[in-house]
Amino acid sequence: MKSKIPVLTPKVSEWMTELMNNPCLLAKLIEEYGSPVNIHQTQPFIENAKKYQQVFWDLGLEHRIYFARKANKCTSFIEAAAQVNLGVDTASYNELKECLDAGMEADDLVVTAAIKTEKLIRLAIKTGVLIILDNSDECQIAQKVASELQISAKIGLRVSGFEYQGNRLYSRFGFDIRQVKNFLQENFGPTRAFNQLTYTGLHFHLNGYSTGARAAALNQCLLLSQELFELGFETSFIDIGGGFLMNYLQSKEEWEHFKVKLQSALKGEIEPITYQNDGLGYKLIEGAIHGDLSTYPYFNELYQEKFLVEILNTRFGNGSNVETARSLGIELRMEPGRSLLDQAGMTVARVNFRKKDLDGNWLIGLEMNMTQMQSSSADFLLDPFLIPMEETEEKVPVEVYFTGAYCLERDVLLKRRIPLMQLPQVGDLVVFVNTAGYMMHFFESEAHLFDLAANLFYIRNSPPEENYEFLEDKGALKDPSVSNYMLAKH
Repeated sequence: MKSKIPVLTPKVSEWMTELMNNPCLLAKLIEEYGSPVNIHQTQPFIENAKKYQQVFWDLGLEHRIYFARKANKCTSFIEAAAQVNLGVDTASYNELKECLDAGMEADDLVVTAAIKTEKLIRLAIKTGVLIILDNSDECQIAQKVASELQISAKIGLRVSGFEYQGNRLYSRFGFDIRQVKNFLQENFGPTRAFNQLTYTGLHFHLNGYSTGARAAALNQCLLLSQELFELGFETSFIDIGGGFLMNYLQSKEEWEHFKVKLQSALKGEIEPITYQNDGLGYKLIEGAIHGDLSTYPYFNELYQEKFLVEILNTRFGNGSNVETARSLGIELRMEPGRSLLDQAGMTVARVNFRKKDLDGNWLIGLEMNMTQMQSSSADFLLDPFLIPMEETEEKVPVEVYFTGAYCLERDVLLKRRIPLMQLPQVGDLVVFVNTAGYMMHFFESEAHLFDLAANLFYIRNSPPEENYEFLEDKGALKDPSVSNYMLAKH
């Protein structure tokens, strides 16, 4: 039974549209830098940061925003963060060192790495960077290093196990919030085991996207800070982490329609709309659909700064989180990554081949691999754009799957069947928009000895159609003898 393949129309910024309207320019970039190429623009990043800052200013809250560097490796975003007084959240030795080498001050940095090696802890303590400690073993390493350096190390404690709707929120990270008071009392202070560590604040990061859960976690940290103050431990900040929702799609109706069609395909009511009828988290058990979609929630009405406002304004018995934080004089911190990078990057790849598989599906092979556009989500649910290099007189609509360059059956770049106005030709380009946050870099690998994708920054000139400039991100340059930036003009 035939069905109309659902579309998922992405939000697209003006600068991306400008470039997609110039296929010759994109082809030149691919020719010069290889396929795929990641193209970025810092202005959306700056605008997103200002929206978050405005929320705190409007509410009269002391605050600090840290860019979660792990979301994108380009050092140009470090520079953009500094322009708008953002700090940077670092998750490895190299991330921290790059920030320090770029001239960032210690007070503008924080270390939250899941695994903190002694090398990382030593660099942080030596330079005066705040470390968020996750467990007692990390405390011991920090104490050892601080003692050797004869420096008092600034630390915060990551906490978890918050009460929400009658349950405790599980996380493999952090100290149990119920044990933090005793842990500090027993181990911190001039005569205690961790006498070289100076407690400064609390930190948490929650999975999922419930504003209610995050509001509850913040409230419980605020209450804990009052109890700690009575014991002689001053909490100067509470960091509510990252994971602030963003919205990728133009239409709620398209999003809901896609989910309905996906379930219908699993039931066999319509033909598959995903590769080998992948349910993307949904499962068919005895004729009924079970489970949830295992992807990012790509359409959202409550996102970015509105998401933050909801958390801050939630009321509890002791007042709203805003009122409590203000009364206690506590600085609120956050570490967004993906949502700061909304509309800040896109990925362009070249078509290498077309073929039909045994089931009659068109497979379009792109000169890229699945790690160059992959995150923890089961699929990237945005329609890409086909950029033909030559005009075709007869355009016949077609449905395709995009496949990658790894010698793996599962290297299917998008699991969805994508409807196009015409069959791509060899040499055509495919553009995946809004990939800067966690998509283009987070899992990127060099298997098969493939080169990593070049990372370019688009400098918008006026008028843009007459003069284009692209800067190659200096963090991506492999030859340290090369100057900070390589400039290409087209």
